[in-house]
Amino acid sequence: MTAHPLGLSATAAAGPLTQPLEPFGGTAPRTAAGAAVRVEYNDRVVRQFALMTVVWGIVGMLVGVIIAAQLLFPALNFDIPWLTYSRLRPLHTNAVIFAFGGSAIFATSYYIVQRTCHARLFGGALAEFTFWGWQLVILLAAVSLPLGYTAGKEYAELEWPIDILIAVVWVAYGVVFMGTLAKRQVEHIYVANWFFAAFIITVAVLHIVNSAALPVTLTKSYSAYSGVVDAMVQWWYGHNAVGFFLTAAFLGMMYYFVPKQAGRPIYSYRLSIVHFWSLISIYMWAGPHHLHYTTLPDWVQSIGMAFSLMLLAPSWGGMINGIMTLSGAWHKLRTDPILKFLIVSLSFYGMSTFEGPMMSIKTVNALSHYTDWTIGHVHSGALGWVAMVSVGSLYILVPRLYGQTQMWSTRLIDWHFWTTTIGIVLYVASMWIAGVMQGLMWRATNADGTLTYTFIEALNATYPYYAVRLVGGTLVLGGMFLMAYNVAKTLGQGRATPAFAPAAATH
Repeated sequence: MTAHPLGLSATAAAGPLTQPLEPFGGTAPRTAAGAAVRVEYNDRVVRQFALMTVVWGIVGMLVGVIIAAQLLFPALNFDIPWLTYSRLRPLHTNAVIFAFGGSAIFATSYYIVQRTCHARLFGGALAEFTFWGWQLVILLAAVSLPLGYTAGKEYAELEWPIDILIAVVWVAYGVVFMGTLAKRQVEHIYVANWFFAAFIITVAVLHIVNSAALPVTLTKSYSAYSGVVDAMVQWWYGHNAVGFFLTAAFLGMMYYFVPKQAGRPIYSYRLSIVHFWSLISIYMWAGPHHLHYTTLPDWVQSIGMAFSLMLLAPSWGGMINGIMTLSGAWHKLRTDPILKFLIVSLSFYGMSTFEGPMMSIKTVNALSHYTDWTIGHVHSGALGWVAMVSVGSLYILVPRLYGQTQMWSTRLIDWHFWTTTIGIVLYVASMWIAGVMQGLMWRATNADGTLTYTFIEALNATYPYYAVRLVGGTLVLGGMFLMAYNVAKTLGQGRATPAFAPAAATH
């Protein structure tokens, strides 16, 4: 029988799910006598990362709500230096991206690579080191950033000793993941693992190159680059932190959990391969679009714009591939809130990856640059895509890690979905409106060439939209508390159970 890429027979692919959605092929390891050996997966580290994802999600989003409130009520910093917006804002971005998002990536990639390779994580205690090392990085960031120790680079604010620790942990992560792929018991490497592998390699290169610095003291260093070169390297890193950390890794998550929850094979396996190679090839060149109308050479800005526009095709190909996986199973959306999370996250992915290339066009960027439109765009991707696909994946993952078939309360998942969706729409829409308004007010001139509006007038007009954003952010944070309660109750009624690789390939 011909193997299906997701492990479904032709019969199962055409009808109801009757087999696990795991890669097909290969044989289980055997003793010298020919007896099959049971391989127990290392799910301890998966459980650790999964639980910390929920914890850091609450922490990161709570800080986000606090700084959103500070923009509305500046006195909320209480004149305490380490509570000012300028110090809490990098804490918020690092906590949401690297603590919440990073923990979700570690948990899901470790889970997925074992199931799709029929092999235990490589490296033994090295996987455990990645957990404790990553948590130490997060704690050091939580202490150093409010104290004002910063390298001053977007998404790369941490000082050089922490940067070295990040590099060490990341290399260990790469060894564990690639080592597991190398000892896989199936010939096929499922597409999710391609995305994870590319993300791990690229983020290592990005971090090490951009973090090159001359240390002056234990808490202060200066970039190895200067002037416009420093800016270009920073946004080569910054945009690809979005492109690989916040896109490629979560696409790996999507390519496993969407078919899993839908009970159907991915819509087009060929399209997933085209999606991977086109995305990986193009994304690295798009960074200069962050530096339109700066001293960066004009031709470099144009290259960034051109590659950004090309990114629309692979991005939408991936979105369509994920959403169309539900072909013939759309009815499940009525009763399965986890699928709602996953499919709506793909919708936000499609929207954000249309908006990004559009904003990279120089004439559009002339309006949007430095406005809250950019904030709305970032959060439609970070909350709508990254957070929602992470939450949906965790709702699938957590009960399986604790011997349950489903979460304690499906109703709470539904409530979480609606509070999050409504919150994101309020947040993003308010920032879109505020941003376009700001851009128009800043460029408006009188007949004599003077500015029509002062900056304070533009800020005053933006004030009501900051209130709407605060409401939206609070709803998203409230949804995370619902999730934490649901996870706690699920853990309370179950216990960690060992999982084993299949004793032999399933035909």
